[in-house]
Amino acid sequence: MDKNQILETIKLVKEHSPKKKFNQTLDMIVNLKNLNLKNPNENIDLFLVVPHKIKQPKICAIVGRELETSAKIFDKVINIEELESLKKDQKEIKRLSNQYDFFIAQSSLMAGIATAFGKILGPRGKMPNPKAGGVVLPNSDLGQVKEKFNSLVQVKTRKELVIKTPVGKENMKDENILENTMLIYNALIHALPQEEANVSNVILKLTMGPPVKVGSKKEDVLAKIAREKPVAKSGKKESPEKKEKITKEQKEENAKKPAKDK
Repeated sequence: MDKNQILETIKLVKEHSPKKKFNQTLDMIVNLKNLNLKNPNENIDLFLVVPHKIKQPKICAIVGRELETSAKIFDKVINIEELESLKKDQKEIKRLSNQYDFFIAQSSLMAGIATAFGKILGPRGKMPNPKAGGVVLPNSDLGQVKEKFNSLVQVKTRKELVIKTPVGKENMKDENILENTMLIYNALIHALPQEEANVSNVILKLTMGPPVKVGSKKEDVLAKIAREKPVAKSGKKESPEKKEKITKEQKEENAKKPAKDK
């Protein structure tokens, strides 16, 4: 994928997306082809550290007494006692799953975590993952772990031939978004069995903005936006002057009618 094309697409996305009161996420959507997702060897599940942090993730740490104090740098700490009580509280685990982006865990507790959290975190792809560095030893440097997770992005196929992953924020420099995009795209290509032959197209879009295919010309983007723009329904009320004129005309018309027609 050409760097200049991506950079131009980033500019088009920012220029022609509606402005919102929040800092929108810029996503890359990669449509795939010629893959059998029922084959585990053709599924993609990558954890990548991007050069420019996209957002501050919320991290929950599940640790033993050895790491309980040092784990306080994370957004939430679950200790052994809390882990035991959670085995009977699936509703709370669902709440935690919705609230936190990543879960890390002390390796010695993984069996208990699988029992308590597995049914909920597993399908959501949020179980502590050793590939991501999310399963730690009792003597691990949690400061380094947190620094890594702050810039971590997961690139994963789920049930469809499409990958959607954040590459930046609306307020980031275009060049920084470009660097993130290139790193993620190149890693994805190398992980695909047929590399770029498995890619149908690549799209960039802001959260509330229109999707723009990489390589699109500005005039084509504008034409597409114009075609897809919903036509506003006319909700205009009749002006008092017009309403008064109609009423007057109706009265005159009634006056002309024979008495039997009135």
